[in-house]
Amino acid sequence: MHFSFWHWAIVLLLIGVPVFFAVRSAIKPSQNPAGLVGFGGWLMLLAIGQALSPLRTLVALASSSDGYRQLMTLPNGTLAVYGEVALLLAFVVFQVIVFIAMLRRSYRFKQLFLYQSFAIPIVFLLNTVWISAVLGIPVSQVLTGNALVAPVISFALTGIWVAYVYKSVRVRNTFTKEGASGQVASAS
Repeated sequence: MHFSFWHWAIVLLLIGVPVFFAVRSAIKPSQNPAGLVGFGGWLMLLAIGQALSPLRTLVALASSSDGYRQLMTLPNGTLAVYGEVALLLAFVVFQVIVFIAMLRRSYRFKQLFLYQSFAIPIVFLLNTVWISAVLGIPVSQVLTGNALVAPVISFALTGIWVAYVYKSVRVRNTFTKEGASGQVASAS
């Protein structure tokens, strides 16, 4: 399937409209910036997405099981499958670590979230190179069809959220060096 003008227009609309409103709301000064703390507004959407990201990766892994069974019949296919599964499980563990940092309101969350966004294309590239090298086939055969579409869209959307994380007053007020325990102490 080839992406036509209308497909890209729809993708741009689905990405562009939320980005427009996110940027517009980030530019508007808040009446009480100190009151913007905790999981609310756009940060709640990010938290939901972060909670679902390890599950989404596991679902993608599970939906590949038929392909893995076919791949295992090839010479070195078992090694290719085990390598890909190990890489994706390591990525899931990292996504869970980022989510835990978010729940704990750790000041490290922002940096970990940035690293997670860079991990998306890195995991994709490592996986592609791994499959190509282990099976001895050219990368062009590994990247058939629309193999690049999902990672590119995922990386672009995550990049938008990274910009939000580094610009948002709510994020700055929520993820502090003190963490949640310091916030509870200062509230009493």
